[in-house]
Amino acid sequence: MKSRFSLLALALAFAVTLPLHAEPNHNYAVWEKEIAAFEKQDQAHMPAPGGILFAGSSTIRLWTTLAQDYPGAPVINRGFGGSQIIDSTHFADRIIFPYAPRKIFLRAGGNDLWAGKSPEEVFGDFKDFVATVHAKLPQTEIYFIGWNATPSRWAQVDKERQMNHLVEEYCKTSPRLHYIEASDMVLEADGKPRPELFRKDQLHFNAAGYKLLVERVRPYVN
Repeated sequence: MKSRFSLLALALAFAVTLPLHAEPNHNYAVWEKEIAAFEKQDQAHMPAPGGILFAGSSTIRLWTTLAQDYPGAPVINRGFGGSQIIDSTHFADRIIFPYAPRKIFLRAGGNDLWAGKSPEEVFGDFKDFVATVHAKLPQTEIYFIGWNATPSRWAQVDKERQMNHLVEEYCKTSPRLHYIEASDMVLEADGKPRPELFRKDQLHFNAAGYKLLVERVRPYVN
């Protein structure tokens, strides 16, 4: 039987993008409609290579002012709400590699924890994402936007902090990896998230929350 490493080498040789820790029971097909919509956008207007790609879950998908927030920056939004890190990895051939971005900003991991994954498992998925991207785009800078606490998912705040810590420490091992601290910007003096920064669902940012996120990310975009 071929070893896991020889199979991985074979996959890379044929330029097949597969998660290093495949999850056969994960339903990737649920995102097909959204991924196809991105491809339709590309048919109408293909972004120039070397841009700045924002990928991940609903924080990215709902960031509708991205181009206005960073005028002049060649930003591309490829977020799809409800997704996990492994989804962005799985669809890299369709929503990452076609643009050959020089920078990728990834905001994901909260849904992964909410689905029952441990911080260590989510961290492993992030490492798979990095390996997949850098196998084809070794010079691309990857920025992980740290997860922030939310009122509706306060129960998992400790797991979010642990996930952030694991990713932050890992990012210190490579000049192409960067961690953006975003957890502190939503907290009150008592350490709880400020409800006025979120929509009625107390999960997603409203305009005030995005204003803070925009400024936190701005130095890295520029």
